Amino acid sequence: MQELKQTAKEIRIDIIRMLEKSGSGHPGGSLSCVEIVVALYFKVMKYDPKNPKLPSRDRFVLSKGHGVPTVYAVLSKLGYFPREWLWELRKSGKPLQGHPYIKIPGIEASTGSLGQGLSIANGIAMAGKLDKLNYRVYALLGDGEINEGQIWEAAMGSSKFKLDNLCVILDHNGYQIDGPITDIKNPLPLADKWKAFGWEVIELKDGHNFDELLPAFEQAEKIKGKPVMIIAPTKKGKGVSFMEKTPLKWHGVTPNAEQANQAVEEIEKS
Repeated sequence: MQELKQTAKEIRIDIIRMLEKSGSGHPGGSLSCVEIVVALYFKVMKYDPKNPKLPSRDRFVLSKGHGVPTVYAVLSKLGYFPREWLWELRKSGKPLQGHPYIKIPGIEASTGSLGQGLSIANGIAMAGKLDKLNYRVYALLGDGEINEGQIWEAAMGSSKFKLDNLCVILDHNGYQIDGPITDIKNPLPLADKWKAFGWEVIELKDGHNFDELLPAFEQAEKIKGKPVMIIAPTKKGKGVSFMEKTPLKWHGVTPNAEQANQAVEEIEKS
């Protein structure tokens, strides 16, 4: 568990440095999903960085594509591509774009137009069943993203086709670009809605707690006949005090050198 916590710290520092150098991107939503992504890649999923297209690999779809710095930092740490690529994020002519791009090693789907990731994950999960391949599909949604009608059409499809090889995690940080999610199109109560659409729902108290995340993923694998939604409450800008206090400011605004140094110092001491 200590190794996972240390890895999460290192990923947070990479996110801050990547966004500082890029001058554009989304620190708040990237920092909120760190433990979720770290738990999946370092404890839950099966894959081979030397063979990114291994047919039996588990698949991860980042539907909230603006959080991709987290995934890039993880993939680099696992050896999918050189670490130097991180410092060229969003640079013209360089590999790492501001949203996931399927031609990057380890990226399973091009996303970023919000609301589409669950549909993509459905298709991948259905393909696994048709091809009789024993892989699982994990998809990470943002809670603002579930304003999109396509999410709920896809949710009906997931349950209709009994996609029990599909596990979705909701990064429930409570904010979207326009404000608190409850002020825009209030999606609460979350668990009741997903249950009504035929999903098994696992509710966490703290989406940054590995002691909650890992048992939830274990439980999800045991559910048969329906897809699983894990609702993970998180903090936008987690790990950086001034981002946690003003989360709306850090959606699409990156830290300058002084702010980045302060953020890294806080993360290292935490």
